[in-house]
Amino acid sequence: MNVLELQSVSKSFWIPDEHRNTVREHLFAAFRPRPLRELRVLESVSLTLRRGEALGLMGANGSGKSTLLKILCGIYVPDAGRVVTHAPVTPILELGIGWNPELDAVDNVYLIGTLMGLSLAELRRDVDEILDFAELRPFARMHLKHYSSGMAARLAYAVAFRAVRDVLILDEILAVGDAGFKQRCEERYRQLRARGHSTIIVSHDPRIISTFCDRALLLERGRFVMDGPAPEVAATYLAHLTRVERTE
Repeated sequence: MNVLELQSVSKSFWIPDEHRNTVREHLFAAFRPRPLRELRVLESVSLTLRRGEALGLMGANGSGKSTLLKILCGIYVPDAGRVVTHAPVTPILELGIGWNPELDAVDNVYLIGTLMGLSLAELRRDVDEILDFAELRPFARMHLKHYSSGMAARLAYAVAFRAVRDVLILDEILAVGDAGFKQRCEERYRQLRARGHSTIIVSHDPRIISTFCDRALLLERGRFVMDGPAPEVAATYLAHLTRVERTE
């Protein structure tokens, strides 16, 4: 059974198509509309995620991965095509979005946790475990504006892993934190898979995709060019990167 479907989705953005390098150019251009050009980011892409499946997504920077994820999560609306969801989706994308820097970690756990669908009863029960997972119990009452980016990222992962309902979307999993935190994330991920959760993992790391995914997709210039077993897609992506590096 499919829990998530992307059906012939396309997405474009309109970006400025005029260079203004000097004060004079900016001054005179201020009185006329700035010309725009269409940037096609996704071109009629489709995918399916089956219940209990771990799907990897690979592609070079600028291939359309971030836009695709934001469409899957409902942040962007596609220009064409549609997204069909049959289960709740929990995304971990741009870590820290939604935090209030003037509140401490505990209050932010309640803030973000409720936005992710956790009840107050669940948060009261789990807040200590969330802080322990992130190794932030000693800093529970410190305002987030004093947190390092790594501390905030660990807290974001800890809340999101606790909030997973059915489908988990991870952008660059294990890209933050020390070895111990990465190991805890891997173990939590395995627990979620054992419980039957479906996942989409975006990563540039072939090891991550090969180890944690059943199937993978390779995205190039807004189109899927490969769909197959995760180790094969990861190997193809790595070979492509190697060729690019040799030509530069």
